[in-house]
Amino acid sequence: MSSEASLSGFHHKVGGQKKELEFTTCVFDPDRTLRRLSWKSAPASEVPESRSGIYNRGVFPRLFHIGSFGLPTYGLMAALGLIFGLLLIVKLGREQGIDPDKLWNLGIVAIISGVAGAKILMVLVDLVYYRDHPGEIFALSTLQAGGVWSGGLVLAIIMCVWYMRRNRMPVLASCDVFAPGLALGHAFGRLGCFAAGCCWGRETHVPWAVTFRNPLAAEIVGTPLGVPLHPTQLYELVLELANCIFLVWLLRRKKFEGEIIGTYLIVYGVGRYFIEFFRGDPGRGVLFGFMSDTQAIALLLVVAGGLLWLRRVPLREQPKLVSAR
Repeated sequence: MSSEASLSGFHHKVGGQKKELEFTTCVFDPDRTLRRLSWKSAPASEVPESRSGIYNRGVFPRLFHIGSFGLPTYGLMAALGLIFGLLLIVKLGREQGIDPDKLWNLGIVAIISGVAGAKILMVLVDLVYYRDHPGEIFALSTLQAGGVWSGGLVLAIIMCVWYMRRNRMPVLASCDVFAPGLALGHAFGRLGCFAAGCCWGRETHVPWAVTFRNPLAAEIVGTPLGVPLHPTQLYELVLELANCIFLVWLLRRKKFEGEIIGTYLIVYGVGRYFIEFFRGDPGRGVLFGFMSDTQAIALLLVVAGGLLWLRRVPLREQPKLVSAR
């Protein structure tokens, strides 16, 4: 079966005749229950035009496709985030007198554990589905998915602390130089989410709403097309870029060890908690009947950051590093 795509919907050929497919969109009520609504007997070409201010017509989930190989935009942005995040971490580490070689190795540990943690939490959040379909855990679509950032952050912190203690690195000082790089890398990742159409927001009619119209986004991640949504990906992009800039500024003026990573956890935790109210994609999970699983993790991050601020560990003396040859 060959397929063709238009801005207004899908077309497919059945028995040599071209037919249009109807749209089905996902809309979330305030009680976070999912309702499936569809335009009765309405072909894709009759989906009403949105009056939102931003139309996502020029962003592509896949940059190019050659045979069976395709380069997803999210994957590219995530890779760029890792590269630029690590470069920033190493630069800040040199300024703080931390061995850059150990920072590179620590970055690799963070990347591997972060990816694994994001995938694990993604499965746990939607455990009922994966329990009924265990083969989907290792399916290509699951492996290509970005996962849940909070899960990646938690596991990365645990594994990085283990690595730093094993290699006698200053734990809090190392975490402080990592914090701005984490924020920068996450910002790149959210830009990739926006391009892919994943992690979308609730339906809204605010002037800055975004309307996705790329059929590939609906095919890959189920993005609702033709519906004005909160651009939650861009909300988090702005949050993390601002957080990165602020943390770099604060690092060069820090008054105690753990101040920067603590600030990162507090700022990101508070921001993510409120952004969750605008998320519209399924699989958020519900805890205590009024918050998502991710919101609970965000609150734990705020608590952890607050404890670091309360401890106020005195600054260590910075050793002078000899440049590696």
